[in-house]
Amino acid sequence: MKYSLIETLMGFGVILIAILFLFFGFSIEKNLSSKNISISAIFENVTGLSIGDKVKISGINVGKITDFKLEKDEFEVIVKFEIDKNIKLPEDSSAKISSTSLFGGKFLEIVPGSSDVFLKNKSVIYDTATSLSFTEMIGKMIMSNGN
Repeated sequence: MKYSLIETLMGFGVILIAILFLFFGFSIEKNLSSKNISISAIFENVTGLSIGDKVKISGINVGKITDFKLEKDEFEVIVKFEIDKNIKLPEDSSAKISSTSLFGGKFLEIVPGSSDVFLKNKSVIYDTATSLSFTEMIGKMIMSNGN
């Protein structure tokens, strides 16, 4: 089978265009992620929380959850999330898992502290709280009515 010069050049052109698309795609993604900082928070339980869920401060969306990792020694969950790098969070800020409604989805709520020192990229929030699940709330109501 013999290929003509035009077919060979077309093949190289298509490959070159594909490489350029990949290069520009990765550079755009890198620029978008460089506008954010990555912070982690350590929780005992993250039931109902998912990757991609919102991170809010005072009810305003400021980021999203990017990853979960189980800390095998302590059986705690490290929740990684990204927020806009222009948001200066005091280092004594806390994080809690909140619900959008009684049966709604979950989100990560950041409660800013009062420190003059701010969290940096790759910082960790240790002051965290989990929300009660619906069944836990019902169980507590039943147990408190029994007394």
